[in-house]
Amino acid sequence: MHAMLVDAQKNLAWIEVPEPAPRADEAVIQVHAAALNRADLMQRAGDYPPPPGWPEWMGLEVAGVIAGAPAQSRWRVGDKVCALLGGGGYAEKVAVPANMVLPVPEGLSMIEAAAIPEAFATCYLNLCIEAGMQAGDTVLIQAGASGLGTAAIQMVKALGGTVMTTVGSEEKAAFVRDLGADIVVNRNADDLCAVMDAHPVNIAMDCISGPELGRCIEKMAIGGRWIVIAALGGANTQLDMNVFFRRGLRLIGSTLRSRTPEMKGEILSGLERVLWQEFSSGRIKPVIYRSLPIARAEDAHAILQNRENIGKVVLTLEPSEG
Repeated sequence: MHAMLVDAQKNLAWIEVPEPAPRADEAVIQVHAAALNRADLMQRAGDYPPPPGWPEWMGLEVAGVIAGAPAQSRWRVGDKVCALLGGGGYAEKVAVPANMVLPVPEGLSMIEAAAIPEAFATCYLNLCIEAGMQAGDTVLIQAGASGLGTAAIQMVKALGGTVMTTVGSEEKAAFVRDLGADIVVNRNADDLCAVMDAHPVNIAMDCISGPELGRCIEKMAIGGRWIVIAALGGANTQLDMNVFFRRGLRLIGSTLRSRTPEMKGEILSGLERVLWQEFSSGRIKPVIYRSLPIARAEDAHAILQNRENIGKVVLTLEPSEG
């Protein structure tokens, strides 16, 4: 089979590699679509290696067809599925623990299904498990027009919350309002802290962090939970601990990729239970910015690098490729 590797010059190359050799608890998926994440750019740059045991090539979520599965699992050859990976999605086939595989929701395409596992599992982990979100909570979602942001906005609304979100342009602001965001903050024109003064939030899911985190966290509602999942805006901030402990705030660091397969399986099981009917009914829909054949992976990476996308970018594979 073939996979998309990174060469010594950091270019992408479609190279022949060995077929996956599944362990006893793993299913093999013939990949039809692989969604991109910003973690792919970090891995390509050498800053975010895959966890032990996963392929060296990128790809955290795929959709495709079961090509082989453990006899005791729920899967049979030919089942249409999507899966969360520790890596290895940019390839014709991938082996993955069977508990990290989910059925394609009824009515969704492979492209749409590939955009579910990483983004929506991250949202479920951080909003439902880490933050314990309840109906009526106000939730701040940083980078609301990203693939993760568009997933989070829809999840919060489906669970009965109010959404505050940040974007970088008026075009993106209009899009997230149509998606259901209640309060939209343009990072280039508005002061997030001032908006939070008027609308204190109970939960924040933050991929930006940076210097403003310390000032903004002080504006949260009493007992607020600020969850940091990345630091795209910088790793350092200054925090007034007096305000922090007097208001009973919690600052939580969280990543999905480093969790064990067992933990990921539990997260995905909860996600399927809570949201699969929402997907099938059309009340929640993965937002796809663009799909490109895997031969154009360089172009797909450029879209993410330049922050052009509203929603997910997905690579597609045909059975004849390779």
